[in-house]
Amino acid sequence: MSAYLGIDIGTSGVKALLIGENGETLGEATAASREPVRPHPGWSEQDPADWWRATLEAVDALAKLYPDAVASVRGIGLSGHMHGATLLDRDDNVLRLAILWNDGRSAAECAEMEAALPALRLIAGNIAMPGFTAPKLVWVRKHEPAIFEKVAKVLLPKAYVRLLLTGEHVEDMSDAAGTLWLDVAKRDWSDELLAVTGLDRSHMPRLVEGSQRSGELKKELIERWRMTGEVVIAGGAGDNAASACGIGVIRPGEGFVSLGTSGVLFVSNDRFRPNTAGAVHAFCHAIPDTWHQMGVILSATDSLNWLAKITGQRAADLAGAAEAGFKGPGEEIFLPYLSGERTPHNNAAARGAFVGLSHLSNPARLAQAVMEGVAFAVRDCQRVLEDAGTQIGRLLTVGGGSRSALWLKIIAANLKTEIALPEDGDFGGALGAARLGLCAATGAAPADIMVMPRIKTVIAPDATLASAYDDAYARYRALYPAIEETRS
Repeated sequence: MSAYLGIDIGTSGVKALLIGENGETLGEATAASREPVRPHPGWSEQDPADWWRATLEAVDALAKLYPDAVASVRGIGLSGHMHGATLLDRDDNVLRLAILWNDGRSAAECAEMEAALPALRLIAGNIAMPGFTAPKLVWVRKHEPAIFEKVAKVLLPKAYVRLLLTGEHVEDMSDAAGTLWLDVAKRDWSDELLAVTGLDRSHMPRLVEGSQRSGELKKELIERWRMTGEVVIAGGAGDNAASACGIGVIRPGEGFVSLGTSGVLFVSNDRFRPNTAGAVHAFCHAIPDTWHQMGVILSATDSLNWLAKITGQRAADLAGAAEAGFKGPGEEIFLPYLSGERTPHNNAAARGAFVGLSHLSNPARLAQAVMEGVAFAVRDCQRVLEDAGTQIGRLLTVGGGSRSALWLKIIAANLKTEIALPEDGDFGGALGAARLGLCAATGAAPADIMVMPRIKTVIAPDATLASAYDDAYARYRALYPAIEETRS
């Protein structure tokens, strides 16, 4: 029997998951990373050495807990947080802390890129946003020219871990699509997009599909983990595409809503479907000849965690109190732009707000407002995906927020769509990565491996709530331009 390993590199830590030939989970382990540092407001940086240390710790723990299964590993897949700029010199030394996905310093550079290359959105299929990788390099060129001159390779977080696993500079299509250097329709680096940032193809890793072989595990690591035989490393996927592989969302029209730190509305497509006017992310999927769209909001469960911190309560207790007192849409409205926003506003400077407070406002009501505000933000994402011609059917749900029955009820009512909650299990990036590792090692067809999980319950949209939320959503939509006008 062979096993397959998925490694999910997150900003808070690394998760390693073992699966068997039939996709069953054999074991898992995690290791924490140090928190990102924020040297200035809106900045977010992390030491790539933390990702590698946590990767070694997680796989070491698996090898100790499940030695026989780890010995039989034949394929490894990687998942990672997207957009992070890891800058290497000609000897593969890291030149500075990696600039992460939630770093907003490069807003001016985004405007400069679009002015310098009017065809940028047409080629990339996406708006230049501070979260993407390319604008970060323009910022480095402008503010840290000595470092920029030494840059020989730019790698995304999981590609840096891959380099240390294999010695190869390789990236998969789904993660590469989030750099703003990829011609997403052609699934190839764009010379024009690279040139506008002062780079060329020599600075980029080699491209592969996520289900294809990208290299082999180094001999010293095979010995460290007492593996036997060759171990293939798959191209892998960016974290959202990996989650889609983990939950089986790879066929056109299939989608999921993720309620994690950030929020994602993800839909698979059979072709490239951009909508830059709505700040939709249109990326390559992790498997060949497939693309996907995402609406991304930056503060989903992070919004409820923020409320918990300032009220001194646990987020789960706040959610429970909101559910106990729920009678329909609340008077209070929350804008969840605590870290700026991507879809649909593309505004790193946007900030959150409570509106409609009264003497009756209490932590439970504010918690409901936070949950509704996140649901309205997801509804914004649905609106602009539909503007791009995408029809969304039933959505699966993943992430910590999916443990709240009320939150799912509110989202179903707002999207007017069934929300399917899988049976308990891990369907995240580590599982998707492991499945990609299996495909790369065995040649199995992704459609045969990326199956959907059993469903525990389906939340149907409540028609009476849906009409009430139409009015509340209209109030929500009117608030953003009004508040931005007062900030200008």
